[in-house]
Amino acid sequence: MPNLQAPRGTRDLLPSQTPAWTRLERLAADLAARYGYRRIETPLFEQAAVFERGVGAVTDIVEKELFRIAPRTEESESWALRPEPTAGIVRAYIQHGMQTLPQPVKLAMTGPMFRHDRPQAGRYRQFWQFDVEAIGDPGPAVDAEIIELGHRFFADAGLADVRIHLNSIGDAACRPAYIETLAAHYRPHAAELPAVERERLERAPLRLLDSKDPSMAPLNATAPRITDHLCGPCREHFDAVQAHLAALGVEFSLEPGLVRGLDYYTRTAFEYYLEGRQGQQQALGGGGRYDGLVELLGGKPTPGIGLGLGLDRILLALEAQGVPPAADPALTAVVVGADPAATADRLRVATILRSAGIPARAELGQRKLGKQLESAAKERAHFAVIVGDEFADGQVQVKDLEAGAQKLVAIADLARHIERAQASHRHGAPVER
Repeated sequence: MPNLQAPRGTRDLLPSQTPAWTRLERLAADLAARYGYRRIETPLFEQAAVFERGVGAVTDIVEKELFRIAPRTEESESWALRPEPTAGIVRAYIQHGMQTLPQPVKLAMTGPMFRHDRPQAGRYRQFWQFDVEAIGDPGPAVDAEIIELGHRFFADAGLADVRIHLNSIGDAACRPAYIETLAAHYRPHAAELPAVERERLERAPLRLLDSKDPSMAPLNATAPRITDHLCGPCREHFDAVQAHLAALGVEFSLEPGLVRGLDYYTRTAFEYYLEGRQGQQQALGGGGRYDGLVELLGGKPTPGIGLGLGLDRILLALEAQGVPPAADPALTAVVVGADPAATADRLRVATILRSAGIPARAELGQRKLGKQLESAAKERAHFAVIVGDEFADGQVQVKDLEAGAQKLVAIADLARHIERAQASHRHGAPVER
């Protein structure tokens, strides 16, 4: 028999693990709604051009990490799994005419992304992100709002010691001159550069600051700072972002070496780290402004900003800090029976409870009553509904498994009885017969 396993760099989320994921997803959805960001879903795959144009051809994502899809037929289009959400969301913004809506359009998504990256702790080839985007607002106030939103997510999740790194990477008015200055810094050392970085020196010098190669650290440490080369409007915008964050009481550190690895970013760039765990491979998430992306993908010039938080790494960080994992939600009731063969009766009672919105499981195996009750207790169910001889008269026994109290209840009143008992928490009440 073949030994079939999940692909390298992916993993199964087992039932014991999913409560923690569900908790983060619910936190994300609640937070997005509180801040006025509406849910959007885009396809898991897009035309490869969406990412090649939006993410940038001279990036690790497109050069080495993009999962391309081989079509089964001779299609003219090339497809790829989404490596990040922003380009696809902007494509949807353009395609569906969202520029005619009141601006900014605030959107949120939580879902899987795909990169053919080298697997390591917290970095998978299929990974999950919580993403928010505000398209149509030039900032700077919305920049601060999004940065604060991300910081609040960590606080709501219970993660301590998260630090914000902030930078500005300029725009089309001032960045070209800076890039020339940056290239002049690296060119005398071209022979010392790793092959990949030597090639990027001529095509995209800014990418060298984003290098993952440790040998680049000394050169990057002495590289000219982009914040020393900002034009007047970019400097004014950056100062205003900092002022808004200060007004919100959000602490941050200026990090002149922080650049975003995607072509569409301009001006504001930020990342979140745990205290003492800085470095590209340690970021819990980040984002920035992308004022040129909508036009790059075929729309009218439109400003935008967004963030993406990596749920995989956040869960690992919560575990490392000893934050208790989310509990597997317990069933309210398990329907058991004195007659092991009377599965239809037990299923009918469970269906009545489910119709009333009460989580319930019917014991559909043909085991003795004692084994059924034992199983219900192990599942941490609050009640066992016992279908016995009284069922013919429209009644069942309801047993509080925590307190041991038991009462005969009419099936017509069963859902209301369980709801009242849960609300009153009357554990240990005397048995009523």
